[in-house]
Amino acid sequence: MKHLEIKPGEKPPTRDFPTEKGFSNANLQPAEVKVHPSGSGDENASIFFVGTATTILEWEGIRVMTDPNFLHAGDHVHLGPGVTGTRKTNPAIDLHDLPNIDLVLLSHYHADHFDQKVEESLRRDLPIITTPHAASHLKGKGEGEAFTEVYDLDFYNNMLVDVKKDGAQPGKSPAIKVTGMPGKHVPSGVLGSLNDLVNAVPPTNGWMVELGYNTSGGSDDSFKCGYRIYISGDTLMVDELKEIPERYKGQNIDLMLIHLGGTTVPSPSVPLLMITMDAKQGLELVRLINPDLTIPIHYDDYDVFLSPLSDFKKAMEDAGLSSKVVYLDRKDQYKFQVKQ
Repeated sequence: MKHLEIKPGEKPPTRDFPTEKGFSNANLQPAEVKVHPSGSGDENASIFFVGTATTILEWEGIRVMTDPNFLHAGDHVHLGPGVTGTRKTNPAIDLHDLPNIDLVLLSHYHADHFDQKVEESLRRDLPIITTPHAASHLKGKGEGEAFTEVYDLDFYNNMLVDVKKDGAQPGKSPAIKVTGMPGKHVPSGVLGSLNDLVNAVPPTNGWMVELGYNTSGGSDDSFKCGYRIYISGDTLMVDELKEIPERYKGQNIDLMLIHLGGTTVPSPSVPLLMITMDAKQGLELVRLINPDLTIPIHYDDYDVFLSPLSDFKKAMEDAGLSSKVVYLDRKDQYKFQVKQ
């Protein structure tokens, strides 16, 4: 298992924050705070929804950001040969107004998950966990532009992020175990083989993020999980996902962040190929993974989405699963409890 040590700090997430504004490490201010329908009352961690697939996880003084995309309405992204997407919404917070970020989870090297402004602006020593494909791009930039703390995880590879927090209990320090999960933007077969040949759509990961504590010395077998989050990433409902519940049999999955939208290329008006789950596939994944709770993300921020969130809401209602999902608007926060 790979290891990474992080000490929550006061560094700005970007290297080019406006000097006239300075850097503020103030807490995020949610528009609305939501909890599990059963509500434990002892919530000690949170997820803030920025927009598209960008979220900020806060726990034990550390902040983890997923798939940073901070473009605004009207901005464009390149999604493949001859394919562009236009953003329809604004993020809940601007890139240069972010508080400190300690770690980035990047599911794949696609501009709607790591946009051109993010790529230009993020500080180069910000730790990033991502796919081997994305890592090669981020580390392969020219002198002064390459990202220096990039860690690649393939499917089912994992690493332990040790949180070096002042005042941690002796013999019990917070840690995050990150495991790469399978995902496919393009289905197997002729289309998949063609995509592999021309590299039109990049390979993608999901993640299993386990929040917990090292109980003795930080060895690989001393980690005890207190909360488990599965992040689907940009994937279709492919056979490879069926291995996930087998590998985690007997281990509860507390939360799933599911990427939806039914992304189509080249556009919803010419839907030649769907590359992320629509509502039907999303319901299939909920049934397969069977998390305690699901939060849908990545569903309406760009004009390439064919399946609106309302489709997923109806599918969950028709399946009798409405109590197993929480919906967040941009700038909403979900709070939950990590057990010790």
